[in-house]
Amino acid sequence: MQKLKILIIGHARHGKDTSAEIIKELFDYSFESSSIAAARIFLYDKLKDKYGYGNFIECFEDRVNRRTEWYDEIKAFNSEDPSKLAKEILKESDMYVGMRSNTEIINCVDTGVFNLVIGIYDYRKPLESSDSFDINLWEREDIIIPNSQGIEELRNRLKKCKPLFIQ
Repeated sequence: MQKLKILIIGHARHGKDTSAEIIKELFDYSFESSSIAAARIFLYDKLKDKYGYGNFIECFEDRVNRRTEWYDEIKAFNSEDPSKLAKEILKESDMYVGMRSNTEIINCVDTGVFNLVIGIYDYRKPLESSDSFDINLWEREDIIIPNSQGIEELRNRLKKCKPLFIQ
């Protein structure tokens, strides 16, 4: 079985990481959240003195208070190569969870970094500000998985996608 390289996108708290956990469990794919990867690879070192973080986990946990700053820092990290963070994540993982920049997704899709882009959407939850998420969710993904009826329904919807994950 050849595994795909998958990108999971969606607004904050719409179920991206939960979906990745389910895909991992059902189809044996590995993943890393963009926020954890960014903290591990460069953001902790960049922000630790500014905010007094003791380790990269503290930095990661504070991301919700600094969404725009994180968005801007990841954009700067990817300035010369919009797929730089994605390539770093995919060295160790099958899935990248949480891309936020339209420039990055266009580059990654156009250069074949990902084989499949999944959008996760929960109509009950608010959309993010374009200051921290500028992807048109309805334009860049191959499929959108609705996530508004609980974790078991999400699991069932992802199970139905089995032919996509088992190549």
